[in-house]
Amino acid sequence: MEALIVIDMLNDFVTGKLKAERAKRIVPNIKRLIQVARTADVPIIYANDAHLPADSELKKWGKHAMKGTRGAEVIPQLKPNKGDYVLEKRTYSGFFETGLDLLLRELNVDSIVLTGLHANMCIRQDATEALSEQEYQQGLEYLKEIYDAEITETDRLVRRWSGV
Repeated sequence: MEALIVIDMLNDFVTGKLKAERAKRIVPNIKRLIQVARTADVPIIYANDAHLPADSELKKWGKHAMKGTRGAEVIPQLKPNKGDYVLEKRTYSGFFETGLDLLLRELNVDSIVLTGLHANMCIRQDATEALSEQEYQQGLEYLKEIYDAEITETDRLVRRWSGV
């Protein structure tokens, strides 16, 4: 079974404190993937920064996506629905102490589709982005080279999940 993981499509990263101008380009593709995933009963998991004041990441990036703030909320265009899974993370990793590994095992997921921000940090397809083109390309190359990841496109996933 597959699962769609939407990473850090938060107000602070799309329109706020650490805004990535390039993030707006991927919103339509992520929205399409979410809609088709819901129709195809593909689980949708949001892995979102929700920082506490002592988090080490804040030393590098400053206060952002602080737990309980508007900045840590998913942008309105991609809001989770009832039945979607929302996990908080305090580091770049969606797996480190978030419960993601256990959730994927419980759902019998053997393949994940990663979308969101940032291809060179937290995701490491045309539904990912980074702060610059160079960082984006480096992130994709890293995924292919180190993890043997398949880099695909939204249209291909939409066709597969729609049964077309």
